Amino acid sequence: MVSLGNIKAAYNRIRKVIIQTPVMTSLTADRLTSCKIFFKCENFQRIGAFKFRGAYNAISQLTPKERKRGVIAHSSGNHAQAVALASQMLGVAATIVMPENSTHVKIAATKGYGAKIIFCKPEVDARAQEVQKLIKKHKYVLIHPYDDPRIIAGAGTAALELIKETGRIDAVFGPVGGGGLISGTAIATKGLCPNAKVFAVEPEQADDAYRSFTTGKLHSSVNPNTIADGLRTSLSDRTFSIIRQHVDEIITVGETEIVDAMKFLWERMKLVIEPSGAVPFAGLIKIKDQLVNQHIGIILSGGNVDLTQFFEQFRTQIKR
Repeated sequence: MVSLGNIKAAYNRIRKVIIQTPVMTSLTADRLTSCKIFFKCENFQRIGAFKFRGAYNAISQLTPKERKRGVIAHSSGNHAQAVALASQMLGVAATIVMPENSTHVKIAATKGYGAKIIFCKPEVDARAQEVQKLIKKHKYVLIHPYDDPRIIAGAGTAALELIKETGRIDAVFGPVGGGGLISGTAIATKGLCPNAKVFAVEPEQADDAYRSFTTGKLHSSVNPNTIADGLRTSLSDRTFSIIRQHVDEIITVGETEIVDAMKFLWERMKLVIEPSGAVPFAGLIKIKDQLVNQHIGIILSGGNVDLTQFFEQFRTQIKR
């Protein structure tokens, strides 16, 4: 089990290479929710997402023999980039299995960090099967995107930084997909602020965590159709156990609510946030009447958005 001590140890291990991302505020967001909100901006982290924290923490602890074997990961994008960059910095060869429908910007960035990419069908089972086949053939070391205590501890350092900077906090909101980030966030939050509530937020169209939390039995999602591509994965036994112990409530939000939250963050705070990163703010907006006048932390998990079509509109105007 991951402890606050593990998260503090991870922070000491990675603090010289990560970016201590800013905590930003917005009077407009405060008025909208009747709360005092502190946004932890992991879109400014290396590779544009919190994932670098866990990846570097995990790979930096490999033995010399494990580093020589090389690492492998499966990811739709942010974990792929994080493992690729951390491996490059630590001199370790990296192979990444990515769904064939991963966004262009995440594929290009992963290649840019020197990783070898192997594509698979956009299904959780397909990812796992391809990874196991390659491990059997090449003896790679698996760096799992969330089902790894080193990954969870690294992810928890974002909340650790947030609370160290803001002091008192009444509640923290974070997104939940595979559960690594919310697990680390919950452990750090409950360890530093025992009375604070932890809210996990996920898309209604990928609500396996909500169903699992409600029934007490682990459920999975099969090819969920949500704009929040980073939250399409399902919980593991490990993350489900941590969530049941440390998370107070799981909230689901609709696709329109996600887009509206994302639009607010782009327009009013000038923060380029991907849909998965906007999900926790959408969750706060949904239950804001329950949290009036409270101090709220929100983990904005990442900002890797494919802006190709957006800029093509401007290029089209230039050609007129």
